[in-house]
Amino acid sequence: MSIVTISSRYQVVIPKDVRERLRLKPGQKVQALPFKGRVELIPLEPIESARGFVRGIDTSVPREGDRA
Repeated sequence: MSIVTISSRYQVVIPKDVRERLRLKPGQKVQALPFKGRVELIPLEPIESARGFVRGIDTSVPREGDRA
């Protein structure tokens, strides 16, 4: 567990071991959320990184007809 200090400008440094485990990069955006009395930082990925993530999915499922 890593302990960080909040600066007078409300800044924190993410410890190196945490940055490496989460593969965070300089300039990468994270979303800060208050959750059950704590702050969670969620790394945001560019939409381009989702390209091809459903490759190979079975699309032969029955579909509903058009309503018109």
